[in-house]
Amino acid sequence: MFNLVTGAGGFLGLYITELLCAGGKKVRAFCRGKYAELDALGVETVRGDILDSEKLAEACRGVHTIFHVAAVCGAGEPWKKYYRTNTLGTRMLLEAAKKAGVRKFVYTSSSSVSCDGSVQRGVNEEKMPRRWPAHYPHSKALAEESVLAANDPHGMLTCSLRPHLIWGRRDNSLIPRLIERARTGLLRRIGDGKNLVDMICVENVAEAHLQAAEALTPDSPVAGRAYFLSHGTPVNCWQWIDELLAIYDLPPVRKQISFRMAWNLGWAFEMLWKLFRWEADPPMTRFLATQMGEDHYYDIRRAREDFGFSPTVTKDEGMARLRVEFLRKSEHEA
Repeated sequence: MFNLVTGAGGFLGLYITELLCAGGKKVRAFCRGKYAELDALGVETVRGDILDSEKLAEACRGVHTIFHVAAVCGAGEPWKKYYRTNTLGTRMLLEAAKKAGVRKFVYTSSSSVSCDGSVQRGVNEEKMPRRWPAHYPHSKALAEESVLAANDPHGMLTCSLRPHLIWGRRDNSLIPRLIERARTGLLRRIGDGKNLVDMICVENVAEAHLQAAEALTPDSPVAGRAYFLSHGTPVNCWQWIDELLAIYDLPPVRKQISFRMAWNLGWAFEMLWKLFRWEADPPMTRFLATQMGEDHYYDIRRAREDFGFSPTVTKDEGMARLRVEFLRKSEHEA
């Protein structure tokens, strides 16, 4: 039977797909576009919209395990778009999976589902706010709730993984944005530069998905539960960003603004984006201000105990791999 990966052509989705293929698993991808990387892996692909019930039925046919990674990220989209894809799309996929007799459903959630705009220090999975500071975490939290509620010991087993700050080679979001802002002189340190954050290399997140799926059995504590994922040791956010910039031959961040100013700017930009309905992500939001200027780290003991999660790629190894990728790209472009 197949393993279905939604968003298989994306950053994390491709890593999960590669791991499955390396393990000799039959893989089917569900995505909107065409990806040469998936063709090279020999992956069967179903292309369609996450709200297309016929395409979802086709994608779920003959599937044993689903890794639902696809999502709308960022901060500049209207609520309707996040809710449509992240929440309704997940619910429709759950229904299609049940009808097709899928046995396991592993959902890629986000640590941000626990965020209410306050400092997060050693937070465990029991914390769940009633309000969220942005559309993305709100839509993901509603989707996660549906995933966990769908867990059925006599039918489809489900679980949810909440990685925080995924980065690594082939990153097409976080690192490119940081580098672009640094090169254009727009990157500012937010706050006093002492805030601690969790992070995790993409390879470790992909491996955790396969570990969770393997452990997802009717008598396992994994069924129906959510799990934070990180390296387990928070780092100084701005020291790490300076290390990243050094990899790309860029100077450390020198300019800074107060957390209060970043928060107020975020509010102002959000109002402007809402008023004019601009599609690009605003340069600052209140959610981004809290993520970049305050402590955010989590308790990952549950993942360690329930399915043996243990990051195999360290921060230093991940940074070294980024440097090699940058040098190879530079040589190729020279």
